[in-house]
Amino acid sequence: MRVRGKGIGLLSGGLDSILAVKVLQEQPLELMGITFFTPFFGPEPGLKAGRLAGIPTRAVDIGAVFLDMLKNPAHGYGRHMNPCIDCHGLMLREAAKIMDAEGADFLFTGEVVGQRPMSQRRAAMKTVERISGLSGRIVRPLSAKLLEPTAVEREGIVDREKLLDLHGRGRKRQMELAAHYGIRDIPQPGGGCMLTKEGFARKLKELLAVLPEADPDDVEWLKWGRHFLLGGSCLLVVGRSKAENERLSAMARLSDVVLRVPSHPGPTGIVFGGSKNRSQIYRAAMIVTAYSDVALGERVAVHWAHSGAQGWVTVRNVGKDPWRTRLL
Repeated sequence: MRVRGKGIGLLSGGLDSILAVKVLQEQPLELMGITFFTPFFGPEPGLKAGRLAGIPTRAVDIGAVFLDMLKNPAHGYGRHMNPCIDCHGLMLREAAKIMDAEGADFLFTGEVVGQRPMSQRRAAMKTVERISGLSGRIVRPLSAKLLEPTAVEREGIVDREKLLDLHGRGRKRQMELAAHYGIRDIPQPGGGCMLTKEGFARKLKELLAVLPEADPDDVEWLKWGRHFLLGGSCLLVVGRSKAENERLSAMARLSDVVLRVPSHPGPTGIVFGGSKNRSQIYRAAMIVTAYSDVALGERVAVHWAHSGAQGWVTVRNVGKDPWRTRLL
């Protein structure tokens, strides 16, 4: 059967994106998937969805451009720091570049009208299309019959009659479709974006307030250890376990200061952010010491390494209490 066109799907990793592929596979179309990743969500669910759906899928890093958008989203945040409308628009804009490079005819998503209160209302979907610059080229196979026909449908590339009319937050029809298509490994809905989590969102707000120029690597530190404000635009992350210490050491860049107390068991500390001065390094050494096995009141030498240089700073363990108010 002659292929009528090529579509690229945005695969989030949920059941809906898998079902969107399956619905379109009933037509003579060439399909491929893309899944985006940032410091706030990874590519693994989307790649797995592509395997389950049986289409080639590519992971694309949009961390830097996403973080720029996140600092001032035109359509605001959800409950925490989730800029859902701007996020969808950005993903579609980035997907449009891939669509052009691949010579594809349209993009498709697993969105269902009314499923999410912020980003999957009809008005929000139109806004996202406007932001993306792709009006008429975005097909939503699961809810297409509840939306205006796209240019892709009018041109006969996609047969509208074979698309669906799912609506709302109920999952009954999705589960029926999963059974129909033989999908047994059903992903759990939601929960993949760290921006929807209150604790992480609070830390991120603090980070951006102190370090507005933060990049994706700076954001990665928020996923590990305890975090302290050192003054200026400098911050400290302190490992909470051997595994975290190893992770922090592996993540350290030349511009970061790595602190350890070699004479005692204890954490690795990483100073990151803006320019580091001696008082900030001294303060960081005291915090690292406070979370080590150094006895209260004991003086100890803390080793530091920064930009190829290294040295020692001697501090006294004054305990954890003085630093609790500096926690992110």
